[in-house]
Amino acid sequence: MKRHFAVRIFLLALFVLFPGATAVRAENPAYTAPDYANPDKWLTKPAELSHRADAIYIYPTTRAQGGALFCDIEDSGMRKGARETYQTQAAAFETCADIYAPFYRQADAVQVLSMPDEERQKTQRGVPALDVAAALDYYFENFNKGRPFFLVGHSQGAALITIVLDTWMKAHPEYYKNMVAAYMVGFAPTKEWLAANPHVKMAEGAEDTGVIISWNTEGPRNVGKHNAVVPQNAVCINPLNWKRDETPAGILENKGSLLLSSDMKTYTLVTPGIADAKIDLQRGSVICSTVSPDLYAIPAAKLFGPESYHLYDFAFYFANIRENAALRLSKFSASGF
Repeated sequence: MKRHFAVRIFLLALFVLFPGATAVRAENPAYTAPDYANPDKWLTKPAELSHRADAIYIYPTTRAQGGALFCDIEDSGMRKGARETYQTQAAAFETCADIYAPFYRQADAVQVLSMPDEERQKTQRGVPALDVAAALDYYFENFNKGRPFFLVGHSQGAALITIVLDTWMKAHPEYYKNMVAAYMVGFAPTKEWLAANPHVKMAEGAEDTGVIISWNTEGPRNVGKHNAVVPQNAVCINPLNWKRDETPAGILENKGSLLLSSDMKTYTLVTPGIADAKIDLQRGSVICSTVSPDLYAIPAAKLFGPESYHLYDFAFYFANIRENAALRLSKFSASGF
């Protein structure tokens, strides 16, 4: 994938949403939910079911251009970016799940990043999280019908999933019991967050279900540097060998990276993949040493460090993610669903 493409889409992943403890409508009395009965409010939802499970995809920030604090749900730039990220992220689940992806009103990156912490927390608990909750309400009332499901999100989308897990799913154990796994990638859960939410478990291997799967991909020179998506006491799992320790996984264990083709419009699955993976336990991130930061690092060192591969958290490990989702679903089904 070329450097100038990374620069072009950098703004699509600029905003990182740090969730507050709650996301309740009572704090937002003027809030009005989108009409999720309208098919236009969905990036995608299946016309007919093809698989025994669903995946609910919450896309990352695809709008960072100034203006209103929350973009309109009809915003063409947000919608275009959501379709682009779908190709390199949610598409990994198409072989085992029917995918539902609601449009939601994203917060403007430029404004939110400049807010004081308290104001930022209030903003984050507002419209974006409430839209996702409203979409979940509609999905479970009208589509799910007791089917197993995945939660899938990246960056802002992954942060919104943390809110879903510690509020919405906590209040809906009848639905949560059918969650195969939550792939909340590009935003790290912390030891403190897991301790505060004992109903949520971090994955320990390749086959456990009802768990969180999370990582942030960095180069060696990022260790010790500030990265907005890697807080202190972050936890992660290796997306190649699905271990939680520092056992390295080389590129021969990478079954395919999804990379932009030479036409800059389509994607090609390159096998073996180009990225290795080794967890830095103290850092709480996945270190990749086999790709060129000149080609793949986000050009925003002040926010993410000199070697953050945030934009490629899914794409570098695409085939392994696809295989792992199918494996976890098979284990979930074998357990009695």
